[in-house]
Amino acid sequence: MDAAARPARGTHRHTLTRTKPMKTLPALLCLCFTLASALAQAAPAPAGPPPLQGVVQETRDVDAYTYLRLQTAAGEVWAAVPTAAVKVGAKVSIEHPMTMQNFESKTLKKHFDRIVFGEIAGPGAAAAAMTAMPATGASPHGGMAAPAPAAVAPVKVAKASGPEARTVAEIVAGKAGLKDKTVLVRGQVVKVSSGIMGKNWLHLRDGSGQAADGSNDILVTSQDNAAVGDIVSARGTVRTDVNIGAGYAYAVMVGDAALRKQP
Repeated sequence: MDAAARPARGTHRHTLTRTKPMKTLPALLCLCFTLASALAQAAPAPAGPPPLQGVVQETRDVDAYTYLRLQTAAGEVWAAVPTAAVKVGAKVSIEHPMTMQNFESKTLKKHFDRIVFGEIAGPGAAAAAMTAMPATGASPHGGMAAPAPAAVAPVKVAKASGPEARTVAEIVAGKAGLKDKTVLVRGQVVKVSSGIMGKNWLHLRDGSGQAADGSNDILVTSQDNAAVGDIVSARGTVRTDVNIGAGYAYAVMVGDAALRKQP
């Protein structure tokens, strides 16, 4: 080969190379999945329902609750909030609204096709919430700040008999093993809230347990009613980690109980 045919010194030869198959697709997919997961975790949690706002047309007070007939942008709506001093004509905003259909108030002797339960927003809301549905403050029974039943004289009630019989303390301490099981507990009624969400809410004590950890008191819901001071037996189902919305949660309670007054 003569000099003219040889490529000049310093020039580049272009060669074709066979492309290797892509081996990074699984890694890319993994990266995409990781990024999607990170974005999902970073995204804000879905907001709760917006407050219900309206002008008060009528008020009715019952034990632990104030019923409000509101004129809202969507029309007339009935609402129920923890006992509050609300005047006709006032504009209110109800936070944490929870709508219930076909609600029957035995106290008012009134049927509501639709009613909204919640809490009045504003400076008085926190104080009003303290008188809401029965809970026991920081005890294992409740997840919200609410007062325990009023102090009462020392209670001493004999334990019920039979295989389902439990003391108050035994139900509180053994809630995990008793979940969804029927129990029979005998105790003295120390607090009653009637006609709330179609049920009566009672606190029972029998002298067992300790006030310090709340194991001396059990919440019972029932269609039956009783007065403070009555000695009753309650047969119902143990429910745990009950969350009924609007901030009301209970670690343990006896639900749908049949009450029988004791001599």
